[in-house]
Amino acid sequence: MSLVNIGWLEENLDKVKIIDCSWHMPQTERNGFAEYKNKHIKNAIFFDLDKNSKKDTDLPHMLVNAKSWKNIVSNMGIKNDDQIVIYDNSDVISSCRCWYNFIYFGHNPESVHVLDGGLKKWIEEDKPTTSDIIKISPSDYTVHEKKELVKDINQVNKNIFENEFNIIDARSLERFEGKVPEPRKGLRSGSIKNSFCLPFSEIVNQDHTFISKKQIHEKFKSTGYEIDKNIVFTCGSGVTASVLALAYSLIDNKYMPTIYDGSWSEYGKN
Repeated sequence: MSLVNIGWLEENLDKVKIIDCSWHMPQTERNGFAEYKNKHIKNAIFFDLDKNSKKDTDLPHMLVNAKSWKNIVSNMGIKNDDQIVIYDNSDVISSCRCWYNFIYFGHNPESVHVLDGGLKKWIEEDKPTTSDIIKISPSDYTVHEKKELVKDINQVNKNIFENEFNIIDARSLERFEGKVPEPRKGLRSGSIKNSFCLPFSEIVNQDHTFISKKQIHEKFKSTGYEIDKNIVFTCGSGVTASVLALAYSLIDNKYMPTIYDGSWSEYGKN
């Protein structure tokens, strides 16, 4: 149950911890936190994707260490047994990256959900929003890091020859084929050798909801990879890779999301 719909959240609004993880590409000139302060779902806590990523690197959205994650989540007042619903108001469905982070650091995958359609659909269905920010009582969160759910550049390079896992890239086909410049300066165009392109935009509808499970299955089938074989997702900075990982979890409930954390922001520099 990686995804929950608007009706489910409305019925369980006071039984779950709600996180707003709205993040926007820099060129959009939108500020997720400013938008959150103006309008969000009742009781939502803001998760800043930039601030809650690794600091001592020039790569965006890299995972923090276990101690930092413990502090981040404890300061959000979230406990290990909490049911969590994450949403966003972003064209890149940034809530999925927060979903991945929680699973990587050991939260029960069955207790971490993404709101299908996010704030956009919530508002379209005329559900209430607020500008009130709740007072948080810190918790004492325990981390159980699952290091097998992340790949680094050495593992990716080694895999080109050993083919232990398949890599699917969530960027647009134009970026994957190197036909357009990368939005981040200093990166060459192109893709990881032997990887396959499945743009995340093909997995979501215009209203930011995910396409049906049958359609998702067909999309992944088009890669030529076996469903249920080892799959690792990549993109520009690890955000939209997580969208594909969540989509894949909808058709394979045993799948644990696995991301090349550095993604093209790292690989395109080398």
